[in-house]
Amino acid sequence: MKKIDGGVTAAKGFEAAAAEAQIKYKDRKDMALIYSQVPCAAAGTFTTNVVKAAPVKWDQELVKNSPFVQAVVVNSGIANACTGAEGYGYCEQTAKAVEQLLDIPASSVLVASTGVIGMQLPIDRICGGVALLAGSRADTEEAGLLAAQAIMTTDTKPKYAAVQAEIGGKTVTVGGMCKGSGMIHPNMCTMLGFVTTDAAITKEMLQKALSDSVKDTYNMVSVDGDTSTNDTVLLLANGLAENPLIDREDENYAAFKEALNYVNTELAKKIAGDGEGATCLFEVKVVGAESKEQAVTLSKSVVTSSLTKAAIYGHDANWGRILCAMGYSGAKFDPDRVDLYFESRAGKLKIIENGVSTGYSEEEATRILSEDHVTAIADMKLGEASAVAWGCDLTHEYVNINADYRS
Repeated sequence: MKKIDGGVTAAKGFEAAAAEAQIKYKDRKDMALIYSQVPCAAAGTFTTNVVKAAPVKWDQELVKNSPFVQAVVVNSGIANACTGAEGYGYCEQTAKAVEQLLDIPASSVLVASTGVIGMQLPIDRICGGVALLAGSRADTEEAGLLAAQAIMTTDTKPKYAAVQAEIGGKTVTVGGMCKGSGMIHPNMCTMLGFVTTDAAITKEMLQKALSDSVKDTYNMVSVDGDTSTNDTVLLLANGLAENPLIDREDENYAAFKEALNYVNTELAKKIAGDGEGATCLFEVKVVGAESKEQAVTLSKSVVTSSLTKAAIYGHDANWGRILCAMGYSGAKFDPDRVDLYFESRAGKLKIIENGVSTGYSEEEATRILSEDHVTAIADMKLGEASAVAWGCDLTHEYVNINADYRS
């Protein structure tokens, strides 16, 4: 497996475009297109929030029932959530605009939106944006980067990744882009993820690979504990790599899933590190757990703790907050056996051993916690299971951003 440059256009046959449609923002590109030159198998995972945005409902229907997918249209600025029948109708109008311009069925066009909840989309601008997208699509790395920029809201940087793997004697590419900075606590699985691949794989195996991958990647991210109405991850496979068809869980499937996990992990970490107002990526590793379930529960409890996140922002080795978060997680463990470490590029330091402080140097701890990627490692000493969760620190700027998000 080899990491390569690029995002959604890295795989054969995929094109992308970005356009300035002025949906809400007046000074940047706010619509993106992903297009495959040939029909694709499609898979998706979606928010479990009872309040689901119109694009989520549209995409769920198409992923389940449409024979193939060939395009995705994304807008930023307005989420098209809590918009009733009118909002759902705008999904159909968007797809029909693509149908007319690209000569593909509306039933093969997925849509996604991100931004303010409760506002109706300006459908005339959306359709105008579709025309711009259709006329400017390209298979270049630059086109993929522009698309990643166009789906940003409060994100401070575009998020994309790509990798190649040898499968059945053929080079298969997986690339993706995502957005997400606030209202991030995916459970599907405001985050959106789009992954493309030229792998030849059945729809059933594609869905299985994505559903399994999401558990250890996007669902292990939390910025603020809020599960969005729009959470969506879409995976498109067009088969142009011409590898032997992946239709069972064999070594080819394992190789594909490894590549998919790499891209999804990279994107998940980029979301966590770019949390609204964040100054660092906060990673929590739980090792030596009795079970994977226990490790997941413990790591997510720590990474979502507001007190712990605030301590990380202050570069304060307040390990009591971490142990406390583990204690109220609902997982059963012996606190008198727990070892805890802090680690970053500046070094690694054992903070507690068997549930008691090691008498560590506060100065050294602060130095380690002052980096832009900080890891807390909890060794439960109960078994062999482990899990990793990603989040970020909690800063004054997070409140500032969300206090006036609509204005």
